[in-house]
Amino acid sequence: MQTAQPNPDLTPPGAATPFIPVILAGGSGERFWPLSRRHRPKQFLTLDDSGRSLLQATSDRLVTLCGEPEDLMVVTGNDYRSQVLEQLPDMPLENLLVEPAARDTAPAVLYAALRIARTQPGAVMGVFPADHRVTDPQTFGRVVRQAIALAASSARLVTIGITPTFPATGYGYIQCGETMGEGEEFTAHTVTRFTEKPDSETAQGFLDHGGYTWNSGMFVWRVSAILDAFRQHQPELYAQLSDAMDADAQGLTHRALRETFPTLPKISIDYAILEKSDAVSVIPAEFGWDDLGDWNALERLLKGEGENVAVGRHVGLDTGGAILYTTNGDDLIATIGLDDVVVVRANEVTLVVRKDRTQDIKRVVQQLKNHPDLERFA
Repeated sequence: MQTAQPNPDLTPPGAATPFIPVILAGGSGERFWPLSRRHRPKQFLTLDDSGRSLLQATSDRLVTLCGEPEDLMVVTGNDYRSQVLEQLPDMPLENLLVEPAARDTAPAVLYAALRIARTQPGAVMGVFPADHRVTDPQTFGRVVRQAIALAASSARLVTIGITPTFPATGYGYIQCGETMGEGEEFTAHTVTRFTEKPDSETAQGFLDHGGYTWNSGMFVWRVSAILDAFRQHQPELYAQLSDAMDADAQGLTHRALRETFPTLPKISIDYAILEKSDAVSVIPAEFGWDDLGDWNALERLLKGEGENVAVGRHVGLDTGGAILYTTNGDDLIATIGLDDVVVVRANEVTLVVRKDRTQDIKRVVQQLKNHPDLERFA
């Protein structure tokens, strides 16, 4: 009589459950233009004195959780393939998943989940953007470990929420529902609803009400759980991508993937799955997180005792609340009578923008892309 084989989806929680962190490194970082450019977006840049890029710092945090660089996976675009390999030389080449076209986070997550499911279907998978800053990696590690334990012992899709410290309008919000379990260091909740980038009045109302977190874009779940969610909520997307990967596996090519990927819907994992699922949990925490979404983040990163934040040489007269940045140490930025502005000199480009309009930088970059004579500056 044949001995029954264990079901990999029923691997007991704990150390026996493999954890595979997936870094999403395909973003263009347009709101950090002109420092972040199409050929070298912000995830590959070093914005502090650590000597490590945002991608490398993210990898450092996650390797302490999964154990080895061999257990780390990165999803990126073809234009950034060589930069990922250059910055993460210890990660195996087969762990680099290259998207033939940028289709937002849902196809990227599904691509990684399908790949992991082929060899480790019982694994817990984490999803982490490459361009976040974390100043308390020890607390970050404890939060993620608790998320892993919750995901491993259930079919929950676990999000990591950030306790808000100001009424941010550039982040999504998660409303916490009922508490789940007791005795843990951090309290997990069911999710009542998601709200995308509210206006300032709504954001202030969330803080006044309490029970809301920022949506960090970091997620932890069993591979089997997220694949089931895609089958339920995005069956066409699931069928398209899984069929293409199966076809390539049989023919040992990437032709089907290259042809299929550009036809996939451009959709975020939040909208595609999380806002539709009733199995989502959130763990609120604070570990010095910032998504470094635009130039205003530099003020949070580097603010000292002075009236302005300056990287490089700056001389100012009647200038306050300004962010000033130059990539060339020999350059000088001089300002007179300016308040609450960002001035950046980088790579033959000068940007001057009010701090409350930095979200519009993407619109300028799009204009450059659409103009043949200016495209090289994008």
